[in-house]
Amino acid sequence: MAEAVQTLIILGASGDLTARLLLPALGQLLTHEPNRRVTLLGAGSQNWTAAHWRHIVRTSFATEKASGPAVDELLASTRYVTTDVTKPDDLKALLEEAEGTPALYFALPPAVTKEVCAALTKVELPDGLRLALEKPFGTDVRSAAALNRRLAAIVPEDQVHRIDHFLGNSTVQNLFGLRFANRIFEPLWNAQHVARVDIVFDEQLGLESRAGYYDHAGALVDMIQSHLLQVLAVTAMEPPATMSAADLRDSKGLVLRATKVWGDDAIASSHRGRYTKGRIDGRVLPSYVDEEGVDPELNTETLAQVTFTVDNWRWAGVPFTLRSGKAIGKVRHEIVITFRDAQRLPTGLRGAAHPTRLRIKLGPDEMVLELNTNGPGNPRYLSRSDMHVDFGPGSMLAYGEVLAGLLDGDPSLSVRGDTAVECWRIVAPVLGAWRAGDVQLDDYAAGSEGPASWPAIP
Repeated sequence: MAEAVQTLIILGASGDLTARLLLPALGQLLTHEPNRRVTLLGAGSQNWTAAHWRHIVRTSFATEKASGPAVDELLASTRYVTTDVTKPDDLKALLEEAEGTPALYFALPPAVTKEVCAALTKVELPDGLRLALEKPFGTDVRSAAALNRRLAAIVPEDQVHRIDHFLGNSTVQNLFGLRFANRIFEPLWNAQHVARVDIVFDEQLGLESRAGYYDHAGALVDMIQSHLLQVLAVTAMEPPATMSAADLRDSKGLVLRATKVWGDDAIASSHRGRYTKGRIDGRVLPSYVDEEGVDPELNTETLAQVTFTVDNWRWAGVPFTLRSGKAIGKVRHEIVITFRDAQRLPTGLRGAAHPTRLRIKLGPDEMVLELNTNGPGNPRYLSRSDMHVDFGPGSMLAYGEVLAGLLDGDPSLSVRGDTAVECWRIVAPVLGAWRAGDVQLDDYAAGSEGPASWPAIP
């Protein structure tokens, strides 16, 4: 295990990401691990006073009721520096303030991150320095590869943490135990027994003032290219020899290299939609094109559904459909494993046999196994029964899990550079077809389940 980080430096500390996600997760982590000692240094362009910065940190910590000796020490020592993080001299001064092993967290737009990386090549860096970056990791295969080269000029790959908080989700991590520690599942986890796999992340929220980013990304890039392909990799990967970062990320990389658009046909295998005015839980959402900051000419999709294949021995012929959308009437966050039909039903057993399905919920954290059973009443008549397992919430927020990995030097929950490139390679044909206008942009009313003409997901 690498030496634990002693100083966390957040670049862009005055931004929304820091107060809304990073600081609450850090406070929770320090509450759970009171012996961990971390010095927090905020750096940003805003001319904040030390008192204002401490107020921001304390308020964010309070959202998770953070307390204990580690929290108290951090609050007493944390500092904020008004600086230009794109200048080598300013970065040098920041790093000189760090105690022990430092980590730089880039809570910055991609264009600024690129400038910071260039500046870091001109600075003498402390041993063990770690870098943490938020998505997007490039905008296509070429830019993702260029980002990897830029980072490799600064620190080794195992000191780069490309943050995907979905990998810190407790249910995604529960897949390891579910698959690899239960003989009832792992022997059936292949094309011989599985008919299809669906990964769905539909939410009721609309744009929520994110036009600056979302209108140029859309549902495909925002969710499928990054988060859901990572979930696919964990769902479909081969059993790793160990739970080490190297073995876990090797197994994920192998799956993603085998993943491509179903039938090599991006037009037939993909669907895109955009919400129109509608009502969700009593509130009226305007049409996406009427949301503040939206450019209708961009034809940005708010719902994406794409079917892929994992072209290897285990999964050949099994469709993997990934879907994510905004302003959908019903929240649905789940992985659905649909098993093949029974080979034969005994004569005299009446009723319809439905496919056995395993639903792994990504919030609330639970599992549902849908089975064919007999009765009630007539023991020769099939009915449907559900077996529920409550995983319970994880002990920490997803960002707390990935921050722990960063601070401990364990990149298990971060995206490796080669897989970041693969994720862009996988969706490139779809992006090309959509940008060329070869796939129709379908309307769906906010509060609906999406366009009725699309292939249904069970």
